[in-house]
Order: sequence, then C-alpha cells, then structure tokens
Amino acid sequence: MQLYHHPYSLDSQKVRMALEEKGIDYTSYHVNPLTSKNMNVDFFRMNPSAKLPVFQNSAHVIYRAIEIIQYIDRLAVHLSGEIPPVNTEVHQWMQKVDAWNPKMFTLTHTPVKYRVFVSKFIRRVLIARMAEAPDLASMYHVKLREAYETEDKVKDPEIMKQSEEELRKLLDDVEAQLGKTKYLAGDEFSPADSMFIPILARITLLDLEEEYISCRPKIQEYYNLVKHRPSYKIAIGKYFNGWKKYRTLFKTSFFLCVRTLFRRY
Repeated sequence: MQLYHHPYSLDSQKVRMALEEKGIDYTSYHVNPLTSKNMNVDFFRMNPSAKLPVFQNSAHVIYRAIEIIQYIDRLAVHLSGEIPPVNTEVHQWMQKVDAWNPKMFTLTHTPVKYRVFVSKFIRRVLIARMAEAPDLASMYHVKLREAYETEDKVKDPEIMKQSEEELRKLLDDVEAQLGKTKYLAGDEFSPADSMFIPILARITLLDLEEEYISCRPKIQEYYNLVKHRPSYKIAIGKYFNGWKKYRTLFKTSFFLCVRTLFRRY
C-alpha cells in the first residue's frame, strides 16, 4: 500500500491519522503542493486533479480522503476477522466534516504577500509543465485557469464570510455533541475523529485558536485529549507542534525562494 501525501495537506493528515489508528503499514511518499510537486508530470499522469492524498493498494487507487478512510476502515475489519456493528453516526459525522472545504478559509487567513508569492510560483510551474508535456497541456491549462479563479475568489468577502460561517456551524455542532460523548461519534475514537482533528490543527496553525477553539470549552478539552494520541503526534505534531511549525514552513519557503531566484520551475 502506498500513500502520496504531505504534512501541509489537511486531507493527508486525516488519512494518515486513520492509518496510524488502525496500525496499517504503508509506503509514504511526500508530495509538497506548495512547491508544486503535485504538478510533476509523473504524478499528474496518475492524478490529473493534482489533489492530495492519493492512496494505492495494488491496482486500486483512491483520491478522496473520506473514501480512503472508509476503505481503510473496511480493510482493518477484514484483517481482524471481526464484524462490528454498523455505526451510522460515525458515517454521518464523517459526511458533515467532509462537507466543509478548508481551502478558502486557509487562503483568506494567510498573509497576502505569502499567498501571492506561492500562487505566482504555482502558475509559472504550470506554464513550464505545459511546455514539458504537450500531451497533458490541456489538463495543465485547466489547473492554470483554476489557479486564477481561486485568486479571484479569495478577494471576494462574501466567499470568505460563507466559509467562516460554515466552520462556526460545524464547530457549534461538535461542541454540542461533545457535551454528550467523549469523542465525536461516541465514547470511542473513530474515523470521524480522524477527519475532524486536522481541522482544529489547521485553525491552530493559522493562529486562530482563540477565536474558534478556546471559546468552546468542550472542543478545547477534546483537542487537549487527542493531542496525546500517537496518531496525532505522527501525522501532525511531528511537523507543527510549537517551534516545529517554523522549521517545517522555513524549509519550504527557502526552497521556493531558491527556485524562484534561479527560475527553476
């Protein structure tokens, strides 16, 4: 089993937590979206959406995080030989968490100068890849158009407001649920938690913990609890706890600056 992912990818964090929770071995491949490694020709041929993560088990390839996690859950059940009861509440929470797209929220809360710098770099990479692989030029052009459209959306205050409102609604629902159960779908850690925890980590990374987490005591208590889980430490804490986030971000920033300086796209 192979997983193409990166610590910056929130969906990758979801899948890695699920894999670690189930104790499933896999081969890890880092594909950094900020340096446009997901636009490299070989990867793009396999996955024209260029989105992360990508999970491959022999000839079976899955691209969406929620589908990968459901597959992992079924695989773990098959390996254990047990037949657990169907938990519809877990499935419902997974769908609810998956319905919120963190992309616009992340971009609108990223300093403009950094966002513009990375966006310009990615567009230049796409243009270079169109010349490198003419047979894929039309698909690269789709990604280039999406990049320009994303820049326009980020400037729209209504889109930013909608994303924030959707997040607050999700967090309020979770706060109410955690008043009744220890974890998101009951008193046992489940795939729904693997999907939700990276959202809290993203909020923290953007320095918005006071606004979205601290004001919700049940979520704060829950977040403090799950930070001690080995799956969290491996998928998120290793890269973003305390000073580690500066090391992680500095490495990418340095790489981007060097490639831009020498026009290596």
